[in-house]
Amino acid sequence: MTHTHPAAEVPDRLFADDAADARWRARFHAARVTLPEWARGAPDRTVYVSNASGVWEVYAWDRSTDTHRQVTDRPNGTLHAVVSPDGEHVWWFDDTDGDEFGAWRREPFAGRAAGTEASIGLPGVPRGYPAGLSLGSEVRAAGVSDDDGTTVYLVRGDGEAEVVYRDEHDGGVAALSEDETLLAIAHSEHGDNRHPALRVLSVADASTVAEKWDGKGKGLDGIAFSPVAGDQRLLVAHERRGREELLIWDVAADTETELVIDLPGEVSADWYLDGTALLIAHTHQARNTLHRYDIAAGSLTTLDTPPGTIGGAHTRPDDTVEYSWSSSEEASVVRALFTDATDRVLLTPPGERAPRSLPLADQFVDTPHGRVHALVARPEGDGPFPTVFSLHGGPHAADEDRFSAYRAMWLDAGFAVVHVNYRGSTGYGSAWRDAIEGRPGLTELEDVAAVHDWAVSSGLADPAKCVVNGASWGGYLTLLALGTQPERWAAGVAGVPVADYLAAYEDEMEPLRAFDRALFGGSPDDVHDRYVECSPLTYVDKVSAPVLVLAGENDPRCPIRQIDNYLDRLAERGVPYEMYRYDAGHGSLVVAETIKQSLIEVHFALRALGLR
Repeated sequence: MTHTHPAAEVPDRLFADDAADARWRARFHAARVTLPEWARGAPDRTVYVSNASGVWEVYAWDRSTDTHRQVTDRPNGTLHAVVSPDGEHVWWFDDTDGDEFGAWRREPFAGRAAGTEASIGLPGVPRGYPAGLSLGSEVRAAGVSDDDGTTVYLVRGDGEAEVVYRDEHDGGVAALSEDETLLAIAHSEHGDNRHPALRVLSVADASTVAEKWDGKGKGLDGIAFSPVAGDQRLLVAHERRGREELLIWDVAADTETELVIDLPGEVSADWYLDGTALLIAHTHQARNTLHRYDIAAGSLTTLDTPPGTIGGAHTRPDDTVEYSWSSSEEASVVRALFTDATDRVLLTPPGERAPRSLPLADQFVDTPHGRVHALVARPEGDGPFPTVFSLHGGPHAADEDRFSAYRAMWLDAGFAVVHVNYRGSTGYGSAWRDAIEGRPGLTELEDVAAVHDWAVSSGLADPAKCVVNGASWGGYLTLLALGTQPERWAAGVAGVPVADYLAAYEDEMEPLRAFDRALFGGSPDDVHDRYVECSPLTYVDKVSAPVLVLAGENDPRCPIRQIDNYLDRLAERGVPYEMYRYDAGHGSLVVAETIKQSLIEVHFALRALGLR
């Protein structure tokens, strides 16, 4: 039986003071842009994604004339786009209302004729979940995932799409060589898409040229081939020594060179355009630095960037490094670091900059399982404070020292905010990331409990006013925490959560089923009891705190049916809860909708704690 769930209360404003209410809204409304991607054969032609229109959409920027054109205009926004190597076309992914199931479209960089639609980019390739796209001058490769697994299609010149790879397991396109003779694909034919292997195919006949797999529990990521035509070296991320590191695989010779880079934490990279150096992005304790690595000399040079988080970085033909940056206090900006060491803002969005927010401080909490890193923001005044434990999604992700209008809103409302980079988070080594395998959810919450104990004992958090909150995997952890740690939480706010794991597995997109099998050690048919043990629905009878759930009607990752199952059980027990449903997928790209949901969440927490 499905109940009619009580709708979440939507207030007109958060603060009575006009200036205070305008300030938090301004952070969301402030225009932002992603790092522009440029065309290899036409460097002045670039594409980026921005919320300047009030919805995240794709824009084309011609640097030679400094003109910007909004490419897409769809009710629920557009997030994925690339520019063709010759700069003649913009490619963007067309799904339906955020369901992530769709096809690539393309249109002229200068714009399509009035009244016409963007054309299908790869005729003959069916709609599905995107699994990588590589564009060359004459060759295009696209991966498509559906309930039958993964298929990779190749289009040569004006020919028809040809299937060059198909398997029931998860995988996709990794990289196309600069001379367009080799195609690298990622695959998980060994049954573990959390630790993929690599295969390189000949573009000419789709035959296998080379294979690389490091064995159980050690994944490989094909980053990019050398940008030099005829150079068939592939830059690869590996984890042979328990953390993300780099190697260069000469596919033609089938030899490799591991790069030993003396930095703590983990690294990723991309090529400088002459193929002699790498742009290294270094992650350590939730912050990033950039470096230039000379391959022949094995030398590392630190680039002068401000403290904070690098959202993306690449080099230009003149070796200028462009990067997106933010910190907990300052909103994101796209900057350019020139070879003479000058650094300036590259792209300024229209309108006012977002008001600043408060800094994040590091806190390290020792546990029997290792040292847990938390990031803590304190509101003005003296504690203990009502405190929201904001748990990140993923779980293979991490909270970082980056700007968040959402965090700033909680701080403005008088909450302390605690982010926990629990076991399962990336950036702290392979063992930390993989520690949740076989017991997901419950493992992470042991770390959350340890940080909660610290927050209370240190005087930061009022133990009677602690809220657990998160979206996606963070929403899953929120519901699981409310049932397994009811004594700790005065309220819970779960966005797009996994609530009933067995039903979620039945309904979710196939790439996530593959992820679940790798995480749990099999499907529900194989390890049924494990899915039950780690499902929030199992513990729903122990939930006592008020619960707010937000969910998208078209969400392929955390489908709506399994959320209704959970809420039905809350209704039967008489636990106070509220529900907010919206017509999109796994989150919203519409600024007004994001503001509405954030307002609902903070208002709910204030009411649940008796503060409103």
